Amino acid sequence: MIGLTDIEKRFGDNLVLKGVTVSIDEGSVTALVGPSGGGKSTLLRCINLLEIPTSGTLRIGDETLEFHAGAKVPARDVQRVRLQTGMVFQNFQLFPHRTAIENVMEGLVTVLKWPQARARERALALLEKVGMAHKADAWPATLSGGQQQRVAIARALAPSPRVLLCDEPTSALDPELAQEVVDVLGQLARDGTTMVMATHDLRLASKIAQEVVFLDAGSVVEKGPAAIVFDNPERERTKRFIASLRQEEAQKEAGGEG
Repeated sequence: MIGLTDIEKRFGDNLVLKGVTVSIDEGSVTALVGPSGGGKSTLLRCINLLEIPTSGTLRIGDETLEFHAGAKVPARDVQRVRLQTGMVFQNFQLFPHRTAIENVMEGLVTVLKWPQARARERALALLEKVGMAHKADAWPATLSGGQQQRVAIARALAPSPRVLLCDEPTSALDPELAQEVVDVLGQLARDGTTMVMATHDLRLASKIAQEVVFLDAGSVVEKGPAAIVFDNPERERTKRFIASLRQEEAQKEAGGEG
């Protein structure tokens, strides 16, 4: 379904991803976890080519792209890959001058050239799916963060991508609003949506991910089924990281109760 092989990414002299190899099955949910600066968001962005890998191979469905240092990737190849992915950002990135339903319709009308009526019908169905149909005509500024993120998820799903990519989808939200987003992503997972998410949110990852990839300093430290990586990791580095996440979660919950 999705294969990343020997992916390297450099920013100048800084090697951010060091030969990362990961495969993701269709219908599965994979969480990329690790400390800030470990490479998880960069790896996620390499899947839809918001960041172009310096070298390595990317396969999504029938599309395979090879990257070589100094070689430019044709724009049409980038576009073909991007059309197979939907992206959900940490800070929602809704168009402020478009209503919720217009945000969801935007890509269908401008990129895929759908007729307005067809795009509107699809957008309304997706807003219904994420529990936001009642806010279809609302402006983003009038929505809570959790509501904005649910609209953003509907927008990302609009073109029926092969994979939904989520970059820290709950990190800008307080715990109560984050739960709305966790619930929606959990339902999508149960529906068989293929997802890859970069996240610090242990509640999100442990609830819906089947597979976990732990990245540190640009390398894969450990990967495997979520239950094993979270509850019985092999590597000492993974154990320390999961323990620190659990401590953070406990502090957040204690703060919320106060």
